Amino acid sequence: MPPMKRLLALLLSLLPALCAAGERKPDAVVATDGSGDFRSVQDAVAKADMRRANGTRRPWLILVKPGVYEERVYVQRERGNIVLHGEDPETTIIRHHMHANMPGPDGKPIGTFATATVQIDGDGMILENLTLENSAGPVGQALALRADGDRLIFSNCRFLGWQDTVLVNRGRQYFKNCRIEGHVDFIFGAATSYFDHCEIHCRKDGYITAASTPEGTEYGMVFADCEITGEPDVKTWLGRPWRDHARTVFLRTAMSGVVRPEGWHNWGRPDAEKTAFYAEFKSTGTGAAAGKRVGWSKQLDAKAAAEHTVQNVLRGDDRWDPLKALERIHR
Repeated sequence: MPPMKRLLALLLSLLPALCAAGERKPDAVVATDGSGDFRSVQDAVAKADMRRANGTRRPWLILVKPGVYEERVYVQRERGNIVLHGEDPETTIIRHHMHANMPGPDGKPIGTFATATVQIDGDGMILENLTLENSAGPVGQALALRADGDRLIFSNCRFLGWQDTVLVNRGRQYFKNCRIEGHVDFIFGAATSYFDHCEIHCRKDGYITAASTPEGTEYGMVFADCEITGEPDVKTWLGRPWRDHARTVFLRTAMSGVVRPEGWHNWGRPDAEKTAFYAEFKSTGTGAAAGKRVGWSKQLDAKAAAEHTVQNVLRGDDRWDPLKALERIHR
C-alpha cells in the first residue's frame, strides 16, 4: 500500500477513538437504577450552577439514561443554560399525570398552567432525545410542557398528551425533528415558536393550534416541512385563535386526510377573522385542499414564504440562531 494510503487508512481507523475522546463529559448523570449521580432529573437540575443562567459560561450538561422518570421537572429562571440530553426518546421518558380539574390545597381545581410535567422558566435551555409526557389521559387540560423561557431548543423529542400538550407561553422556542401528540389546542400560547421537520399527530377530533400571539408581533407559530398525521377517522382543524391576533403559518407541510378542508376555525368569534393571520404555503397531501380553505385564511406566495426562515423568525434583537447553538454544543 502506498505511504499516503497507509496514512489515510490509519487516520480512518483512529477516527472513532478521536471522536470519543473529544466528547464532553457530562456535569451530571441521571439513572433510575442508581448508577448515575442522581436518580431524579429534578435533583440534577437543582444542582446546576446558577451563575450559568446568563449564558456567558458553557451550558451545564445533564445526561439522562434510559428509564421512565415519574416526576415533575421545574427549571427556575435563575437556572437556565442547561442541556438535558437523553439517549433515546423512545426509552427516556419524563412522565407525570396532573390535569386542570384536580383539586389543589384549597379544594379548587388547580387550572391548566399548574399541570405541566416539565416547566421551563430559565433561558437558553436545550432538551434532546427525550419524551415529555402527561399521562392524565383525555380528561381536560394537561400539559406535558410549559415553556416560559427564551431561546429554548427541543431536538428529537416527543411530547405526549391530549388537551393542551405543549404550551409555548413566552419567549422564543425551536423544535427540530420532534413529535407532538394531542387532540384539542395541543400546541398553544403566545410565544414565537418554530417547528422544523416535526410530526404533529392527532389522537382525536379537535384543533392542532391555539395561538395567542400579542398584537404587533411579527411571527407567532411557524411549522416548516412538517407532517400532520392522525388516528383513523379523526378530523382536525389546523388552528383557532385563542386571542384575536393569533398568527400561525404552515410551510410545505404534508397534511393527511385528518385535516378538515376548511382548515381554520374562528372559535365562534367572527371579529377574530379580521385580525388573526392564518396562512399556508405549498401544503401537500389529501388534507391540503387549498381551494376549500376558509376565505379569511391566506396562501402565501414564494417571496412571503421565503421570509419565514428559522433565523428570521427567531433572531430577535440579539440575533439568536438556534442552528448555531446546536452546532456549538455538539463540537
